[in-house]
Amino acid sequence: MTDLPQPQPRLLLIDALRGIAIAMMVAFHFCFDLSYFGLADFNFYQDSFWLNARTLILSSFLFLVGVSLVLATRSGLILTRYLRRLGYLLAAALLVSVATWWIFAERFVFFGVLHFIALASVLGLLFVRAGWLNLVLGVALILVANRYQSPWFDEPGRRWIGLMTHKPPTEDYVPLLPWFGVVLLGMFAGPTMRRLARHWQPHSAAPPLDWLAFAGRHSLVIYLLHQPLLMGALALYSRLSPVPPA
Repeated sequence: MTDLPQPQPRLLLIDALRGIAIAMMVAFHFCFDLSYFGLADFNFYQDSFWLNARTLILSSFLFLVGVSLVLATRSGLILTRYLRRLGYLLAAALLVSVATWWIFAERFVFFGVLHFIALASVLGLLFVRAGWLNLVLGVALILVANRYQSPWFDEPGRRWIGLMTHKPPTEDYVPLLPWFGVVLLGMFAGPTMRRLARHWQPHSAAPPLDWLAFAGRHSLVIYLLHQPLLMGALALYSRLSPVPPA
């Protein structure tokens, strides 16, 4: 009788790195919300600082998606666990689309980070043992996406692929290209990251590191809850604060 693959123990370093990415994302969205409520004057659509900050945060998070996919399947795919996580991602992506349609109307999120991660989690299964091919393909996809655009991809049914000539009107857009290239780079680095994390695996962690690891373990819940909480708090503040004189 063949033994079923067993869940692998969590690695503190990977969870903490994911926690850092989540913390940066929350800080970024807080600044976005300040601008949305007119409490700050940030240009998130043209200012290179905010555009580069988003790229850094998203790259960090999606790189770790690739790392985590390799680590989660290194002893074999636990199908029930994988399908349960995929179901959570799909439900959360649908929730984000509905909520942003209600708030932002035509700028709703039709293919954001959760939609992308769900698709990448399926496509990534084809590459979990690809090794150096992941490095080559990852770099190639990023280069192609940054050098080639076509009006053919501007059509609504093809925008999720990427390669558009302009960013579509949406509050979060994470197309397949170039971002699946970043996931592949994470998958290439997965075995090395595992060795580093296993070498540095303390029995207990100081509170700041422990808090980051906790955030990394619950990144989906934090992603879903942080914006309603932030926007709700700022909406309440805007309603209760005195109106400045004209």
